[in-house]
Amino acid sequence: MSIHLIRDLDSLHRLLLTMCSRVEDMIHSAVEALHNPDYSRARDIIAQDDVIDALDVEIEEECLKLLALHQPVAIDLRRITTVMKISAELERVADLGASIAERALGIISTPEIAVPENLKEMSRQALDMLHHSIDAYVQLDVRLARRVCLLDESVDQLNREIIDELTSLMRNRPDLIDPALHLFSASRQIERIADHATNIAEDVVYLVQGEIIRHRNRIDARGPQADSATDVA
Repeated sequence: MSIHLIRDLDSLHRLLLTMCSRVEDMIHSAVEALHNPDYSRARDIIAQDDVIDALDVEIEEECLKLLALHQPVAIDLRRITTVMKISAELERVADLGASIAERALGIISTPEIAVPENLKEMSRQALDMLHHSIDAYVQLDVRLARRVCLLDESVDQLNREIIDELTSLMRNRPDLIDPALHLFSASRQIERIADHATNIAEDVVYLVQGEIIRHRNRIDARGPQADSATDVA
């Protein structure tokens, strides 16, 4: 590997870490705005999406430049393509963060509706998955990445429970249909954050081992070396 490629890969890595940090902060703020509605905070979160979009474009341009200039192979090629994929996943997570903030704005005027407790738990689990998937990339930790994949079903189950609860609420309280729909949408968006965290974790497995585990059964994909999913909860 040439010294120029090493330098450019390091620069690309730092750029992606900047995006990771911004997206994590944005999602934490969005979830907090949902549980504790605040108009100013929600509007600020929505505005941050443009910054993330610009970072996504910059990273893609840098990746394409590296591919053209250095014609990398093996692990270097995997690293560049993985960075492009993770950047795209993070950009979609940021879009979801903006949507969650919009849902928070939708329930500000209806204080009588409470955010379900299981939605708070689902938010915690989804945020943990996102954090651990990013850690797995930074540390090139395949074991951690595979464990993140196993956590997705727990978030899916909580999402199903929340949808059932909100559906029942809307039947019994027609006056709360509008804010309940906002929470319904927010629940689905938080569930999608967990999906993107899973995708990032799968990308880490590909980066380190060259193995594509996307679309496989999650249990089969974990491999014999994986520990219990609860180790990262």
